[in-house]
Amino acid sequence: MADVRQVGVGEIIGHFQELQDPRSAINRQHPLVSVVVIAVMAILSGAAGPTAIARWAALKKDLLLALLDLPNGVPCKDVFRRVLMALDPAAFQACFAGWLRSLRLAAAEATEVGRPVLAVDGKTARRSHDRAKGLGALHAVTVWASDFGLALGCLACAEKSNEITAIPELLRLVDIEGGIVTIDAMGCQKAIAAEVIEGKADYVLGLKGNQQGLHEAVMAYVEGHSDDDFARVEAQWHLTEGEGHGRSESRTYLHLQAPESLPGFEQWEGLRSIGVVMAESLREGKWVNETRYYISSLAVDARLFARASRGHWGVENGCHWSLDFIYREDESRIREARLRQNFAWLNRLTLSLLKQHPGRQSTAMKRLSCGWSDAFMLEVLTGQTL
Repeated sequence: MADVRQVGVGEIIGHFQELQDPRSAINRQHPLVSVVVIAVMAILSGAAGPTAIARWAALKKDLLLALLDLPNGVPCKDVFRRVLMALDPAAFQACFAGWLRSLRLAAAEATEVGRPVLAVDGKTARRSHDRAKGLGALHAVTVWASDFGLALGCLACAEKSNEITAIPELLRLVDIEGGIVTIDAMGCQKAIAAEVIEGKADYVLGLKGNQQGLHEAVMAYVEGHSDDDFARVEAQWHLTEGEGHGRSESRTYLHLQAPESLPGFEQWEGLRSIGVVMAESLREGKWVNETRYYISSLAVDARLFARASRGHWGVENGCHWSLDFIYREDESRIREARLRQNFAWLNRLTLSLLKQHPGRQSTAMKRLSCGWSDAFMLEVLTGQTL
């Protein structure tokens, strides 16, 4: 116990001091900050609901009393449930802003990545619906800093089709300055492009049939310049080859200046370039070809465009896959609207903390280790080595 007493949890606690307590002052026996920090610790260690948080806290009573202000002992399940149901999800996330800023700065220094790829994508917790109450499954849109393994924010919406309205709101909640925001074709919207530019970032937006006129014009423009190998326009190429997941793959990236003749060009805030990714892969003995088109506010730089478009898949591989297979989020039966939104954020926050830990273990093993070792859990929580 002597070692863990020396851990500097004061800085973590400080991030929550401005969080407004939604509870009545009557019979408020447990400090809000302590309740929130316990929830973060418990979820790091494997908890997936209020009952599991309370059970973990009861088993870790001595540790918690040594670290936190708990004048009336360890809270029970009802306390965790009431607090996480009462907290406004947007206000709850806002209190993490300082912590996320420090994590992002540390990750940027460690990776030497000055312009992180900020992948925006949604995920549905498939079993979180409650038909009897008319509650659909939770669909949460996340901003994931792929280079850092860091969730910068998430916002719930009714279903995938509502991402179009949720994304601008989410971008206003998150510090995206200096980043490259990547979104699939559903997010290829003028309002979203404008929001990214307003946030002092750049965008790379997938282009498909939802912007049919623009999509067809971009394809025609690229084809029209292919005959003379793009001699009449500023263009760059980049080629990558590799093997993984049982297949060989090569990708050719073309990045070229966007012409003002594109339909609605002036309505797309900051539009400067067109991107094309031509992928060829050998899958089960057959060659498969795929071509994807993008619009972007980036200046022509094929290597940077390649990093951005490739980095977008970090939200699937680094975030969504982990939430499904390590956190079992798809199996969650939490059905109260605010409660499940706050758990969605806590899952993404704690996943980010696990990915910041420098150990070589897998993320799954790190989470197991948090449950096995108080010292390791506190290392992950605070970024300090005991």
